[in-house]
Amino acid sequence: MGKTLLQKVWNLHTVRQLPTGQTQLFIGLHLVHEVTSPQAFETLRTRGWRVAFPERTFATVDHIVPTRERRRPFLDVLAEDMIAALERNCREFGVPLWNVGDRHQGIVHVIGPELGLTQPGMTIACGDSHTSTHGAFGAVAFGIGTSQVRDVLATQCVAIEPLKVRRIRVTGRLAPGVYAKDVILEIIRRLGVRGGVGYAYEYAGDTVERMSMDERMTVCNMSIEGGARVGYVNPDETTFAYLEGRPWAPPGEAFRRATAWWASLASDRDAAYDDDVEIRADDLTPVVTWGTNPGQSVRIDEPIPAASDAEALAYMGFEPGAPVRGQRIDVAFIGSCTNARLSDLREAARIIKGHRVAPHVKALVVPGSAGVQAAAEREGLDAVFRSAGFEWRNAGCSMCLGMNPDRLEGRQVCASSSNRNFKGRQGSPTGRTLLMSPAMVAAAALAGVVTDVREVLS
Repeated sequence: MGKTLLQKVWNLHTVRQLPTGQTQLFIGLHLVHEVTSPQAFETLRTRGWRVAFPERTFATVDHIVPTRERRRPFLDVLAEDMIAALERNCREFGVPLWNVGDRHQGIVHVIGPELGLTQPGMTIACGDSHTSTHGAFGAVAFGIGTSQVRDVLATQCVAIEPLKVRRIRVTGRLAPGVYAKDVILEIIRRLGVRGGVGYAYEYAGDTVERMSMDERMTVCNMSIEGGARVGYVNPDETTFAYLEGRPWAPPGEAFRRATAWWASLASDRDAAYDDDVEIRADDLTPVVTWGTNPGQSVRIDEPIPAASDAEALAYMGFEPGAPVRGQRIDVAFIGSCTNARLSDLREAARIIKGHRVAPHVKALVVPGSAGVQAAAEREGLDAVFRSAGFEWRNAGCSMCLGMNPDRLEGRQVCASSSNRNFKGRQGSPTGRTLLMSPAMVAAAALAGVVTDVREVLS
């Protein structure tokens, strides 16, 4: 019987089986940011421990950094304290840090891949739930809590429960105006926000095989929203072409040897799966959330189901049977570790070029990294957004979560390309979030209401 990629990578990194039934897993790459690391570093300092493998640990700032005014000290005292703590910890423990103003600074799940740190066959951990993003490269990547950040810093290992594998095959061709974000929202809609508990999701099928690495990262990013600990795509020529020449990728002949090994890690043809699901891409349309978790969504041409969660409906101000299409928005946000890469910005710019944002809408674009920002500016995308009435910001997590100055106010409704629509997620305890693709956000910004981007494209 063949093995899945998860089994192969897991076995290669297993140190031992613990009496609890967990696996002590060696972590090949540890990514650190300013929010979940201070207490972990402080424990090391208190106990006189060192970082076990500083060459496998990399830090950046993303969650709390302002995206507009970046002069130090920050006006937000807590944000300044967190940044200062990370600076001090990285100096003391010998961990590389990409700080504000550095050309490599950005959202941790954007810079890892673009720098070539993320590679097939790795185990990757970070104190952030959306670490599943890196699985797009054929890595086993997962988020960890602060106590586990401490464990990885001190030992380069983590104790984790074994996972089952569900293969999700997406087959057929996506229609124009339907994107990777719609694919993963549809998967979560069908399988539920707890459907993946105890599982790794292996995304497969010819639709996924045709996806770019940016699109695969979008899909893997939201695996956690479906309850899965891990989401991954088998490495292939698309993966290798993306990685070649990146700063931390193997150079020259070493890269050729690496690709041969990486390819061998893909799931075997006769691998057994614990569950198998197929989704037809030809049937998909743009998807928009209506509720307070990512599974509460509808296709753009569908009404909210009659038997929907009453509490979520009351919070959002929707009625069962009502359409989300036509819902007035106040804010349009393009950004986050889900959808703030160059291809996302290019597609949104294509939608808005030559048009203007609706007068009542505040619209902003936040690149996922300084590298994405620089590339977009070289292409003139910033000028396209600005002329349409969008604000063009510096790299960071921004409005994805309420930990920086970019926040909703009161009952504002935000069309967002981010990954979570929980109550209060975007900074206001009564703010409302509608998740959708960056192109759909762009279309909503122009119309002032949720609209079908396919109509704009046609």
